[in-house]
Amino acid sequence: MSVVNARKIGVIGCGFVGASSAFALMESGLYSEMVLIDADQNKAEGEALDISHGLPFAGPMKIYAGSYDDIRDASIVVVTAGAGQKPGETRLDLVKKNVGIFKSIIPEIAKRDFQGVLLIVANPVDILTYTAAKLSGLPENRVFGSGTVLDTARLKYLLGEHLSVDSRSVHAFIIGEHGDSEIAAWSCANVSGIKLNRFCDMRGFHEHEASMRRIAEEVKNSAYKIIDKKKATYYGVAMAVRRICQAISRDEKSILPVSTIQHGAFGIEGVALSMPAVVGKDGVETQVPLELDEKEREALLHSAKTLKNVIDESVCL
Repeated sequence: MSVVNARKIGVIGCGFVGASSAFALMESGLYSEMVLIDADQNKAEGEALDISHGLPFAGPMKIYAGSYDDIRDASIVVVTAGAGQKPGETRLDLVKKNVGIFKSIIPEIAKRDFQGVLLIVANPVDILTYTAAKLSGLPENRVFGSGTVLDTARLKYLLGEHLSVDSRSVHAFIIGEHGDSEIAAWSCANVSGIKLNRFCDMRGFHEHEASMRRIAEEVKNSAYKIIDKKKATYYGVAMAVRRICQAISRDEKSILPVSTIQHGAFGIEGVALSMPAVVGKDGVETQVPLELDEKEREALLHSAKTLKNVIDESVCL
């Protein structure tokens, strides 16, 4: 059995998301060694050099382009490799292309007796999390996706802007698919313990339903909007990757809406989607049950059905 180096991390895929994540992970100060892997070795080498040249402004760290053998003892492997989302293309349109890519990546990790946590970031993240869990043979708590961590951050940001408060004081979740069928769990939302609608009233906002619809749509369409303007999104997800890795490496027991395979919550089985979960050094410890209203429950079941249909139609493992 491989010995895990808690201060070592690997990133597979050195495109916009992978490179940005590598930079954010370097800035975190959590790791002393980081290996970058890409189908294009020159790309991995270039990114490793570029980030390494800034280390005098950060701190000592070994950053290099490597192979699958180099991640054998990593505590976390972040998988961002995959075809990018094009303008007008939904995340689910990417399924067949990226499942094929994962069939070449995940077995290579598994055959190295990898004992760390496998964090899936490539889209469509829920489908690829399911794919990675099935292909790797690793315990499911150690294979999960970034899910709606970024969507939830977008929700908090927009609510903070709407209410003119620090977004860190906003407590709310986006759940379900990381994509078009995602759900804003409004019934659980609060601002520092004060129910959201009551806080909105305090701030002079009384048209709750209209505001909630507008903000939920803006969250859902954020990626499309950014892609339309600059062809790709990567900074926000890189910060989400850093946050998740921090929770793992520091064993924080943080509650984050990561994507995991469901086993019975709200009657959902055999599909990966995002629900709040306690995240620590061993990955996902347990899910945190949300008290959803009937409309949110129905929307969550619809989201799960949407993903299950894609798995049944497109994922052959």
